[in-house]
Amino acid sequence: MSWITALHEITAGQVVAIDGKTLRRSFDAASSKSAIHMVSAWATANHVSLGQVVVDEKSNEITAIPKLLKILEISGCLVTIDAMGCQTEIAQEIVAAGADYVLAVKGNQPTLQAGIVDFFTDHLEDDFARTTVSRFRSTEKGHGRQEQRTYFVCPVPDDMPDRQRWPELAAIGVTINDVLRGDKPSSETRFYILSKKLTARAFATAVRSHWLIENRLHWQLDVSFNEDQSRLRQGHADANFSSLRRIALSLLKNNRTAKVGIKNKRLMAGWNEDYLLEVLFGT
Repeated sequence: MSWITALHEITAGQVVAIDGKTLRRSFDAASSKSAIHMVSAWATANHVSLGQVVVDEKSNEITAIPKLLKILEISGCLVTIDAMGCQTEIAQEIVAAGADYVLAVKGNQPTLQAGIVDFFTDHLEDDFARTTVSRFRSTEKGHGRQEQRTYFVCPVPDDMPDRQRWPELAAIGVTINDVLRGDKPSSETRFYILSKKLTARAFATAVRSHWLIENRLHWQLDVSFNEDQSRLRQGHADANFSSLRRIALSLLKNNRTAKVGIKNKRLMAGWNEDYLLEVLFGT
């Protein structure tokens, strides 16, 4: 942790995405050991894995995320977590660390979700004529589909159900994704709570940035390091090597001297000690 912090300054206000990944082949049937699940924090702007913890067996991400937050320096950052992490204890940990949160809301918080759904359903009918709103819309075309994303952010209403349980709750947001693939339309709506009054454009950036942990960390670990096929499972080897892969990926991503992919950077570091030192010390 000290090494990564010394090499990379975490930019104030940047998005830190927290999500989990299962190492699928780390199970051991002979000893009845389950595959381990790692929860990681990813600095989306700097492409740095800030830290990770192993989810205890017979537990879940809800108990692991607070442990991860305690070891991170996230002051001034915007922490994004999917609906699994939408818990008052987790929100309190984020606020106590001097950071802000954007948490997805689903059925695991039914009272809160119902209140947000009712609010936006009501105000969408008259295009938010009775409340303050920030809105943003983006359109993308490609891969045989057209996607329009619409974002709304409103101050949290005084009569919002369950409002008092959430520390520093300042705003609520909704994203509406309308997709046209060929002649088949589809739509998806997601709801969020925010501890900071963001503009809709900043809210959109935070929501989109969250998925970078899937594309630039989890996917890259599988493609470049073949993590899902690793059969390391003796003792703590699986968790230890998972941490090492994340450190290595962060260092390789932040090296700018070689204009090649991560796999080729790994080869170069193995062949050339001068390049290896550049990667290790961020020079």
